[in-house]
Amino acid sequence: MNIAPPEHEPAPAAPPPHPFAALGPDRVLDALDSVGLRGDGRLLALNSYENRVYQVGMEDGPPVVVKFYRPERWSGAAILEEHAFVEELTEREVPVVPALTLGGATLHGFDGFKFAVFPRRGGRAPELQDPKTLEWVGRFIGRIHAVGALKGYAERPALTPQSFGHASRDYLLANDFIPRELLPAYTSVVEQALAGVDHCYARAGATAQLRLHGDCHAGNVLWTPDGPHFVDFDDSRTGPAVQDLWMLLSGERPDMVRQMGDILAGYEDFSDFDPRQLYLVEALRTLRLIHYSAWLARRWDDPAFPAAFPWFNTQRYWQDRILELREQVALMDEPPLWPA
Repeated sequence: MNIAPPEHEPAPAAPPPHPFAALGPDRVLDALDSVGLRGDGRLLALNSYENRVYQVGMEDGPPVVVKFYRPERWSGAAILEEHAFVEELTEREVPVVPALTLGGATLHGFDGFKFAVFPRRGGRAPELQDPKTLEWVGRFIGRIHAVGALKGYAERPALTPQSFGHASRDYLLANDFIPRELLPAYTSVVEQALAGVDHCYARAGATAQLRLHGDCHAGNVLWTPDGPHFVDFDDSRTGPAVQDLWMLLSGERPDMVRQMGDILAGYEDFSDFDPRQLYLVEALRTLRLIHYSAWLARRWDDPAFPAAFPWFNTQRYWQDRILELREQVALMDEPPLWPA
C-alpha cells in the first residue's frame, strides 16, 4: 500500500528585522552629515543596549558621541525634558554632559530615528571605597537635586512601586517568561517582595519627589583630576532623592552604613535629606531587580539582547531570581541604614 508523504509544512515566518538593524555605519554618518557634522569614518560602538551609541571621529575637530534613541521608548517631548534638565545643570556649573545644540536644536530626526550629539568626555571609574571620593560625589548629587527640586517633569514618568514593580511583574507573568515548574515559587516570592516594598514606603511616609539622574551607578560617574562628572541621564525621571544614592553602596551592612554617611556628609552641603527615605533603600533595590528582569524580557526581540545576555530566561536564571527576592524580603524587614 502506498502511503502519501506528509504535506510539507511551511517554515514559520521570520520575525521582522529590529529597527536598529537598519542603523549601519553609513546611516550613522549620513545622520551626522544632516546636522552639519562630517565624520571621517572612524566609528566605535559604545557600551549601550537600550539605545545605540557611537563615538565618531570628525574630519575637523575632536570626536563626538552620537546617541540614537530606541524607537517608541521616549517621546520627543520627554527627551527634550531630559536635555533641558541637563542644560539647567550645566548653567549652574554642575559637571554633566549636555547635548550639543546644532541648527538651534538638541534633538534631531533622520530616517525614522531620533538622535542627539554630545561632546566626548573621558574619565575613569570613581574609587567608591574612598570616603573623600564618596563625599565629593555626594556634594555634586546634592547640587543635581537642588536643581531637580526647582520644578517637575511633565512628560517623563515617575519611579513608583507600580511602574517598576507591579507593572514589571505583570509583564513577566502575562508573557510566560517564568518556567512553568517555577511559576508558583516565583509568583509567591514576588508577591511577598512587593508587599515588603509597600510596607517600606508606608514606613517612609510622604517623601519629596524631584527630578533625578535615575540611574546613578558607578558606571555613570566618570572621574577626572578635576573630580566627578555625571553622564547618561537617559533614565532620568521623578522619584525620591535616595534613588540616586543607594546604587553607590556596596559590601556588607556596616560598609554601606559608613558609605551612606560619607555620601550624605557631602550631599547635605547643598540639599536637605529627609532621613525617612532610608527606609526605601532595600525597597528600591527590590524594585530594580524586578524591573531589570522585565526590561530584558521587553527587549528580547532586539538581537543584541540574546547575544549579550544568553543566561537570561534559563532555568538557572529564574532560580537565582527567586533566591534573590527571598533575600530582599528579609532585608526589607531589617532596620534602615542610619549613618552613625
